[in-house]
Amino acid sequence: MLLLAPEPFGESLALQLTSRMSGWNVVLKAEQLKGAPKMVIWSIDALLSLPALQQEVRRLQERWQPAPLLLLLPESFTASRDQLLALGAEGLLQSGGVEQLTDAIETMLSGGRVVQLQASASQPSQTISPAMGLGQWLLVSGLQQISNDLQVIEAMLKPPPKEGLLRFLLEGRCRELHQARALLLWLWGPLQMGLADAVPLKGASRLSSDDHDATSITLRQRNAAAVWDSIHDRLAGAVQAGLSNATGRLLAIEALQPERRRELLLALLQQLDQLLARLRRDELDPDCWSDLQPELRRQALTSMAGSYVRIPRNGALLPVAAALLDDAEFTDEDEDLPDPIGMLAPLLADQPVLVNGQLLPADDPRALLQLETLVSNWLVRTAELIGAELLEACGSWPELRRYMLGERLLATRELDRVRNQLNSQLRWADWIERPIQLYESRRLLFELRGGRIQPRLLTEPRDEELNQLGWWQRQVALLLETRDALAPQVQAVIQRLGDLAVVLLTQVLGRAIGLIGRGIAQGMGRGLGRG
Repeated sequence: MLLLAPEPFGESLALQLTSRMSGWNVVLKAEQLKGAPKMVIWSIDALLSLPALQQEVRRLQERWQPAPLLLLLPESFTASRDQLLALGAEGLLQSGGVEQLTDAIETMLSGGRVVQLQASASQPSQTISPAMGLGQWLLVSGLQQISNDLQVIEAMLKPPPKEGLLRFLLEGRCRELHQARALLLWLWGPLQMGLADAVPLKGASRLSSDDHDATSITLRQRNAAAVWDSIHDRLAGAVQAGLSNATGRLLAIEALQPERRRELLLALLQQLDQLLARLRRDELDPDCWSDLQPELRRQALTSMAGSYVRIPRNGALLPVAAALLDDAEFTDEDEDLPDPIGMLAPLLADQPVLVNGQLLPADDPRALLQLETLVSNWLVRTAELIGAELLEACGSWPELRRYMLGERLLATRELDRVRNQLNSQLRWADWIERPIQLYESRRLLFELRGGRIQPRLLTEPRDEELNQLGWWQRQVALLLETRDALAPQVQAVIQRLGDLAVVLLTQVLGRAIGLIGRGIAQGMGRGLGRG
């Protein structure tokens, strides 16, 4: 593999990699390659402009195709996550030690992708380089002297001298210098260059930007199954860590105990995993997605409630899952859920994903993040439908509240208050917010990000849904259209009125006040003259 890095750091890193994996051959110059490299690693040692970096990445990919490219990003890089992902490199490593780098190389050599980006800070952190110690100065100066001698000797060996003794001496001296450099790197390299497992890599440490959280994506293969496995693992980890509500609205699943909420989301994720496996295995038509949703919700509710849990009700012990399944209604649908084909086609048939006007393969990190947003939106909205049914059941089953709901909602008044708030919020969203979003071609999605459930507005055409609105909802859209149509005329009238007011105040009223003031001044002057 080809490693592009500054000489002291590149040599030490190459020694570390080859010592860990004896079968690897790491070279620092393209002239040392014997054929095409299996992989290219570029450690960016200085801050480059984004266009220059994109152009250089494109050149490397075109020259060494089909070798994957791994970028080790610098600490002072101020690009956003979307800009970094748009570079198109198969690997982005921003933090970690040699062990993480080794794992990333193995994953990419097996045909996968690796993205490791740390959470951004609000402002770029400025660090001061520490003073160079004696050991580091000896290491750097020794490596520079050895490199200079090697360049001189290699220049004398091209072409090789005709005298056999001179050629023998030069080649022997070259071998001695190589051994001396290896000894220096072995003794002081890991200590002075910060390549121990506990110390981050130089050129791959903290990323400073302002608009993204930590991003960690690992794909073992570049196919639909590997993409879904990565999304499943990321969402399961986010649910296990706990989620807070950052949507700005009340959620039904907030009323559940944290453990029940976690079990419900994980059960839905597991049922989705089984459904996708069934669609791949039986080659079912994705159009049957809507018909399979009620059964999926039943299975998730059964898994969350427990098949053998019994709670008293009206003096008798009843199985919780069976009682809930008998009373709940699972045919309701969330009208704000997007077309499932956009989520299922890439995960089942490995079809490309449309991201910001670009058709990207499903294994591209940008496409994977968009698919993850669609899956998390389905997860939260489906959990909301089940949570509403659970709140309805708890209203008529007091004993169920201790098992399902938080301590605050054990009181009947508090439970009814939350249910009324949810109903009012639902009516407002259905009558007012949804027509506005349809007319503005926006869709509200919920994504799991940074341990929170966050809203995200996605712009997409929704004309067909707009034409299916009821009478009242159409009036809301008509009011928006009327406002847009009359806004220029109203603005022009207000501007004319403002100009007229300026004329009246300056030309008419101002001059009148000036004449009055002048008359008063003249009268006072005459009075003073007579006195």
